[in-house]
Amino acid sequence: MAGAGADRPVTVTAVRPGEPSATARQVAAQRLAFPRVPVDGGDAAADDLLATDVAGDLAGGPPGPMARYLAARTAFFDRVVVGALEGGVGQVAVVGAGYDGRPLRYARSGVRWFEIDHPDTQADKRERLGRLGIEAGDVAFVPADLATTDVGPALLAAGFDRRRRSLFVCEGLLVYLEREVIDRLLTGLRAVAAPGSRLALSVSVATQGGEGRERRERFARRVAAVGEPARTVLEPTEAEQLLGRTGWSADAGRTASDRGRAAGLILAVAAPAA
Repeated sequence: MAGAGADRPVTVTAVRPGEPSATARQVAAQRLAFPRVPVDGGDAAADDLLATDVAGDLAGGPPGPMARYLAARTAFFDRVVVGALEGGVGQVAVVGAGYDGRPLRYARSGVRWFEIDHPDTQADKRERLGRLGIEAGDVAFVPADLATTDVGPALLAAGFDRRRRSLFVCEGLLVYLEREVIDRLLTGLRAVAAPGSRLALSVSVATQGGEGRERRERFARRVAAVGEPARTVLEPTEAEQLLGRTGWSADAGRTASDRGRAAGLILAVAAPAA
């Protein structure tokens, strides 16, 4: 297993100091029950083995609004990653990676993966990969506190090539960050994005009433209880504004369905430099 990291990782403020992310474990447990986008090649069994080890005795949770949302979110990001790889993207940077196994499931010759996450969760993940005998030689691990680390230089220090068309993935992350941190993060990713690079992200949208509001409120209670509170919920128009001010624009040709956009699942493309 190979990788690279920052010289002085510090504890991320979105999780309990000294502990891996509890919400990342819960997502891994839930994902074991979801159908995944199939591909020829890769190592889906290794992804499932890692997720099973991470989940341990955690229950996946009963069917309901949150499970349906997570299933739809997983499918959206699976499709985006597979589509990018089939389109010739040679680098994928997963920000707030948690226990995401897509670098295993969708491994492809010549593709380099970068995982950025807080040091405690990343250390736990790497220990599990080693103990399970799962090879992750195509992954560069970048431990970082997103509240204090400039993500662009951290990626470059880990071997990221800013000349290559890339995909940046921010799944289930931005809700835990303050707005100024989100702006700095997305601006930093744009600074190292080659022309044609894409950004896939999920945001928590302030839907009014119905299943979306119920799901969001239940989620907020759950993550607060494990010490990882939700910090940023956006009004529908704020997501587009967020992209615009950080150097990205919605990819109208390859974005989510109307329902996906309403759920905060967004695909963007690097906007031309001013």
